[in-house]
Amino acid sequence: MTAGAELAVPSWSGSLAADAEHLSAVARAADQMLAELPVKPTRDREQAARAEEIHRVARQARATFLAEHVDRVYAELTDGLHRRPRVTGLTLTAADLFPGLVPTREQLAEEAKLTQAEKEGREIDQGVFLSAVLRSPIAGRHLMESMLMPTTRALDLLDAFTAEGLVELSAVRVERRAGATQLTVHNAHCLNAEDNELIADMETAVDLVLLDPCTRVGVLRGGVMTHPRYKGRRVFSAGINLKHLHEGRISFTGFLMGRELGYIHKIYRGLLPPGPDTWPHRFTHKPWVAAVDTFAIGGGAQLLLVFDHVLAAADAYFSLPAAQEGIVPGAGSFRLGRHTGARLTRQILLSGSKIWASSADGRLVFDEVVPAEAMDSALEAAVRRLDSPAVQANRRILHTVEEPFDAFRGYLAEFALEQALRLYGDDVIAKVRRRAGRSL
Repeated sequence: MTAGAELAVPSWSGSLAADAEHLSAVARAADQMLAELPVKPTRDREQAARAEEIHRVARQARATFLAEHVDRVYAELTDGLHRRPRVTGLTLTAADLFPGLVPTREQLAEEAKLTQAEKEGREIDQGVFLSAVLRSPIAGRHLMESMLMPTTRALDLLDAFTAEGLVELSAVRVERRAGATQLTVHNAHCLNAEDNELIADMETAVDLVLLDPCTRVGVLRGGVMTHPRYKGRRVFSAGINLKHLHEGRISFTGFLMGRELGYIHKIYRGLLPPGPDTWPHRFTHKPWVAAVDTFAIGGGAQLLLVFDHVLAAADAYFSLPAAQEGIVPGAGSFRLGRHTGARLTRQILLSGSKIWASSADGRLVFDEVVPAEAMDSALEAAVRRLDSPAVQANRRILHTVEEPFDAFRGYLAEFALEQALRLYGDDVIAKVRRRAGRSL
């Protein structure tokens, strides 16, 4: 008997309440069937195939349910679009109000104790859910706008930052000087690799830049390293922390979805301020400069694509090795082609080509390349050039043309599901295990 027959996937009625109950019954049966199998790392080939089929049937049921009901589900989760939960909060509320649609807090807590290879992969169900939400013009836009609002943490820190011009977060230093605020990343032990803590700190820091009335330009630069190989040198970013990914410590909603919908999108599109009085523009945005020392790998390279001016030391490079890691490079696939064209984009994304700042190809992404010893003065000059109301006005118009809101929403709908699936692919787990063993 197939898993589909055993799970008794229903004929959907069109009634939200009835179909939600049917889905809950399917999910309960699927969980029971999985519980009868050995834990994931000890399953033989036949048992692993059975688990995969159980998940496939249950996920198809979730996708079908959401295709019919996603706007009504989202309306209930947000009190008719009056509440604005963030991605993680939205999925947790969905678990409470629609049992079986996404994993519960308890299921996620159990998964969090395991390495990536040991997990059942329940975050994939979150990917199914968020993909459906983002695909909806109503629900998707509401969620994206909710993620563009300032975080509570930033609002709590704003008065102190406005007064003092300095906030020290765990992984980011936020310091204002003469109208420009520089975010200096100091995740030095891992060459500024991205982890859950850094993503949270970066969003708080970006919010402070956009909220602070005394800041006119934002700057991002990597701090000085303590790592033996690069000790005393600045590094922009080593991309995702592969050790944390191998250990199961990279969150799908908080990291992989949160960074795209949160701080990176805020750098590009701006902040949606709380309250109704946002005239003449809905979003508060400011120009940004990235200063790249040594390298920008993976997520660090993706970041460069949302900045207004990218300055690089002549010995710096960028690369997007996501294909080698097996995952999708965030919104890099969506944005890179605007800079490098279709053919070079494929070379970079599919082969992980290293692009040096001083090369002809590098100049498609790096606006300005200077000797390493000239970085400080060049950065000051770049900030002065962008410190203009006219820059803000033209930036807003350019971004409206380059990246329409709904076009990005459509990309994220595909990304949410694809990245969730990739996160638990056997090839990804094997590659990450190998690369984590050689890394930082």
